Amino acid sequence: MNVIEASQLSKRYRHTWALRDCDLEVPAGHVVALIGPNGAGKTTLLRLLAGLTTPTGGDLTVLGGHRPGSGAVRDDVSYLDQQLPLYRDLRVQDMLRVAADMNRRWDHCLAKDRLAAWDIPPRRRVGKLSGGQQARLALTLAIARRPRLLLLDEPLANVDPLGRVDVMATLMTSVAEDGLSVVLSSHVLAELERVANYLIVVSRGHVQVAATVDSLLDSHRALVGPAEEAGRLAEHVPVITLSRTGRQAQALARTTAAPSGWAGRPVTMEELALGYLREVAS
Repeated sequence: MNVIEASQLSKRYRHTWALRDCDLEVPAGHVVALIGPNGAGKTTLLRLLAGLTTPTGGDLTVLGGHRPGSGAVRDDVSYLDQQLPLYRDLRVQDMLRVAADMNRRWDHCLAKDRLAAWDIPPRRRVGKLSGGQQARLALTLAIARRPRLLLLDEPLANVDPLGRVDVMATLMTSVAEDGLSVVLSSHVLAELERVANYLIVVSRGHVQVAATVDSLLDSHRALVGPAEEAGRLAEHVPVITLSRTGRQAQALARTTAAPSGWAGRPVTMEELALGYLREVAS
């Protein structure tokens, strides 16, 4: 089953296209890294998937062919961004009760256990929690709904590095135990590299690449060769990015083997993502 299917998906705000002619097919059970510069269309894509806005054109379905936001999948999708949906004047334990009343599916034991593991006092007011604790609380509320698809738009911006590792571990546990699918947007590429097994790169409203991380890493190489041969490299392999430094040229190419005269090595997910973003910017 595909948790996301999009065909020619487009979204326009007045005279500006946030997304245009995007095609996607994401199978269930993946942790998807959604990468792109500010204004690339990442938040628009996540809001479309959550059913918080509607496409201008094209088709979009989630969780096996359902329209985002429809009654069939409303309880199965959780969306969380930097504007954490919390009532600051409530105590943490009251916030849990409100969430339980607002959701038809709710795992109170999971929520209590998760907050206890993070040492978040149940009687403390939400507004008195640190930014990191508030982010953990919001994520707990999202996961306790027992969704099948979790959409995260930079919700960990106020969490310290050790806390981010802890939160990521919680996400991976949910993926492994519950078959949860996650789409995570973040500017911390090294963090995404540790947890993601599917990569979507968005820039200027277009999907530049969308595939499993393993397949992308297997089909790309970092190449080093003589600068005088750089102009002819594209005759042998599809070149994503190319730069020259003195007598040496460096390239990211879609190939499994280095051409004659060039040395090749495997690439990291971060190098791959940055390469496609530089391709668009150049």
